[in-house]
Amino acid sequence: MRFNISEIEECIVDRRTIKPENYSNRKVHKEIVSRLLNAARWAPTHGMTQPWFFDVFMEDSLKEISDFYVNTYGELNQGADFKQAKEDQIKMRFERTSVAIAVCMKRQEIEKIPEIEEVEAVACAVQNLHVLATSFGLGGYWSTGKIAYSDQMKSFLGLGEKDKCLGVFYLGYPEDEWPKSHRKPLEYHVNWR
Repeated sequence: MRFNISEIEECIVDRRTIKPENYSNRKVHKEIVSRLLNAARWAPTHGMTQPWFFDVFMEDSLKEISDFYVNTYGELNQGADFKQAKEDQIKMRFERTSVAIAVCMKRQEIEKIPEIEEVEAVACAVQNLHVLATSFGLGGYWSTGKIAYSDQMKSFLGLGEKDKCLGVFYLGYPEDEWPKSHRKPLEYHVNWR
C-alpha cells in the first residue's frame, strides 16, 4: 500500500462539523490554511475545469465580511422576518472564528461542463479541505443559506454573473473535546447488484 489506510480512514470517520460557537480563541495560522486550500485544489474535476475559488478572511478582514453579513441579513429580512437572535448569531460566529473562507464556483465561460458537475467538484474540494483540517485538529463548519447565495454576496466577492458563492467555511480549534458521531450502517445506503 502507498499510504497508511487505517489513518486515512480514521481521519475521514473523525471529520466533524464544529460550529464557531464551539471554537477556542487559538488562532489558525495562514500556513495551515494554505495547506488546506492546496488539498482542496486536488479534488476531482470533470474536464479539468477546476471551478473552485476561495476568498479567505482572517484577522482584520473578518470584520469586513461580518459587517457585510449583518447588513445583508437586515436587508434581506425586513419586518417580521428579522430576528435579533439570528443577527447576534451571525456577529458571534465571525467573532469566534479564526478563518472564514467564502467557497465559490467560478463558471467556465464556454459552459462545456454542466453546472451541477462544477458545483459537485467544489463540494469535493471542500471535503478535501475539511478532512485535512481534521488531521490538524481543526473544527470546520460549512454554512450556506440565503445570504451566501444572494446577488449581494456575488457583488461583495466580485464574482461574475454565472459564478456562485456556495457558502462560508469557518475554521477554528475546538474549545472542548472532539465531538463523537455516528452514521447509519452501510446496508441502509447500498443496494448490491
